Amino acid sequence: MSKIRFYENLHILFWLIKDLSWVMFWRPLGMAMIIPTLGFAIWFCIKTFQEKEFYVYLATLFWITANALWMLLEFFQREEYKFISAILFVIGLVNVVYYVYLEIRCLRK
Repeated sequence: MSKIRFYENLHILFWLIKDLSWVMFWRPLGMAMIIPTLGFAIWFCIKTFQEKEFYVYLATLFWITANALWMLLEFFQREEYKFISAILFVIGLVNVVYYVYLEIRCLRK
């Protein structure tokens, strides 16, 4: 897990650069940062597929996808499609709720 921790921190760096680019309206950098943030999120899902933590990483993947889509919609003045981001956020939320359920179930045993 310590190897994943390093990459999680690197992932957060890319995510923050993406969000800063969004706020500052730096389109090229913001769009470029989608690739490493989504790439790491996918990699985390692959690495944890057989573990309970997979659901947290899957939620993160949906969150980043929703976040990136929202950013792109704002960049290109297509905010009428923002509801798609909301759907992706809800799917991510469902994954986290399921993870918490699994954790509570394990604590009771």
